[in-house]
Amino acid sequence: QVQLVESGGGLVQPGGSLRLSCAASGSIFSINAMGWYRQAPGKERELVATITSGENTNYADSVKGRFTISRDNAKNTESLQMNSLKPEDTAVYYCVLVYTDYDGYEYHYWGQGTQVTVSS
Repeated sequence: QVQLVESGGGLVQPGGSLRLSCAASGSIFSINAMGWYRQAPGKERELVATITSGENTNYADSVKGRFTISRDNAKNTESLQMNSLKPEDTAVYYCVLVYTDYDGYEYHYWGQGTQVTVSS
């Protein structure tokens, strides 16, 4: 069993900041990558940012320079610092975990999602 606990969503004015966090626990031998996706109403889920075990990062063009992803390997957590937020950033944000279990199998696991609303 694996659990992902997301936190940090909410309502913020345009230009404001929010920090999302995601904590992983359970039968995890190693974490290969973590990341964030988002889904706005009527749109497909899209990549926001990812970070590998070697801390290589990847960002959607729409968030480059505004969002920063980081992780704490010792605590199995990741965070997404979101600055200069825009109304178009409004979406449900999902934490994703890519991990290997103790049997050597790799899995993708999704969090339940946290709402981010950017509005005045």
